[in-house]
Amino acid sequence: MDHYDVMVIGSGPGGASLAHRIAATGKRILLLERGDYLPRSRDNWDSKTVFVDGTYQSSETWFNSKGDEFHPGLHYYVGGNSKVYGAALFRLRERDFGEIAHKDGISPAWPVSYGEFEPFYAEAEALFHVHGQRGEDPDEPPTSAAYPYPPVSHEPHVQALSDKLSQLGLHPYHLPLGILLDEKNGRVMPTSTCIRCNAFDGFPCLLNGKADAQVMCVDPALAAYPNLSLLTNAYVQRLETDPSGRKVTGAQVLREGQQERYSADVVVVACGALSSALLLLRSKSETHPNGLANGSDQVGRNYMRHNQSVLMALMRESNDTVFQKTMALGDFYFGADDWNYPLGLIQMCASSDAEQIKGEALPAWLDWLPDMPFSEMARHSMDFWLSSEDLPRPENRIFYDGDKVILDLTETNKEAHQRLKKKLEYYLNQCGARSVLLERRLYFGKGIPLGGTAHQAGTCRFGTNPANSVLDTNCKAHELDNLYVTDASFFPSIGAVNPTLTIIANALRVAEHIRRRIGA
Repeated sequence: MDHYDVMVIGSGPGGASLAHRIAATGKRILLLERGDYLPRSRDNWDSKTVFVDGTYQSSETWFNSKGDEFHPGLHYYVGGNSKVYGAALFRLRERDFGEIAHKDGISPAWPVSYGEFEPFYAEAEALFHVHGQRGEDPDEPPTSAAYPYPPVSHEPHVQALSDKLSQLGLHPYHLPLGILLDEKNGRVMPTSTCIRCNAFDGFPCLLNGKADAQVMCVDPALAAYPNLSLLTNAYVQRLETDPSGRKVTGAQVLREGQQERYSADVVVVACGALSSALLLLRSKSETHPNGLANGSDQVGRNYMRHNQSVLMALMRESNDTVFQKTMALGDFYFGADDWNYPLGLIQMCASSDAEQIKGEALPAWLDWLPDMPFSEMARHSMDFWLSSEDLPRPENRIFYDGDKVILDLTETNKEAHQRLKKKLEYYLNQCGARSVLLERRLYFGKGIPLGGTAHQAGTCRFGTNPANSVLDTNCKAHELDNLYVTDASFFPSIGAVNPTLTIIANALRVAEHIRRRIGA
């Protein structure tokens, strides 16, 4: 009974969404997760525990190309990194599926069109309870359906900022959020799971009010379909193949100190872009000497993770906003009046608090800090997440050097990101804020930029040419008949919006292909 119809490795958005979709087929499905359920406790909402101490982050030690150590910002739990994500669920812009020129190079076109993804985007928005408002975002791609839930309302200070930005000719819009929130006229209803607290963005949700992969996919599917099995604390050490190397025949699993083996007709890898690449590299054999599915030497390469900054704006006026993550600004996504290349996306994120600010590596020029308590800084802060596209480079890759994991990264497109920061600063000042912008480095985990792996993508990109891609357009490995990858590894480019909704939509797209394959 250790053989299954489908085996899915990884319970984050890419694995859980696919397992949820195919569970209704009645086929025997095994979902393997290297971690356990994230413990629910009051510490879930403690910023020192989450950000300063990094309690829920992996304790693994990786290395950069110079041999320096760092701890990757990874979270090994049922639901994967979505347990602590910000639940901002954007569609890629339609233009993101085509070739886009940046100052530092070309963002390559995808081998499939936005139109192929669109119906699955709509299904993904419904599955993950996305709240939003059509028609506000000027770069919103064509859609076949309204958002399934109304937008999360702005609190007064955010609404005032939105109004001022609109008066300046910009187009702020409600951030699309995956959230289990029931509100009316800005008031949370007694039946709502989410209570609009200040511990949403980057925190595990103690109430399960965040639409993460565990809450929306794993737990409901396990409850509804006895043919789906979940094994936790199950680390897949390697995948085996038949003598021809064309078929995965089994997975060697270390579970709670014991060696186990499982097999399936179809194997889906969804460990996260970095961990999926490492699994394939660990699975080298005589027929795959450079790693499984790596005849093109592309496994682990073309790593992307956005150029990202979380900025705390110190404002003259105090800010009593509790749930701050409700607004986005995309006016500079594809360029600006003084720059012909894309800049990226500005969105709001969770409010800073005293413990976070105290734990940051603040710049030395802030010699006035002793006269301004951390709690007072938090009271005058307004916080923003900025993302700019980084470009795929074969040299940006993850690989093994013996037993050591090496993540080699050279940043691209840095000027665009700096210009995006300047745009935010300029428009905040135009709104009368007279703000000082400070980096919130702990938000990504210690040791950024290398350790900041929240938006990891691109290590097994899909394409039509096996010579320069790992997967075909159905996300099946070119070199194997039964191996698929459904996390963000498949991305050939990353755009500048949060990647999770695209991961979910693609997993649902691949699930339909697998359903037909297994005759369901």
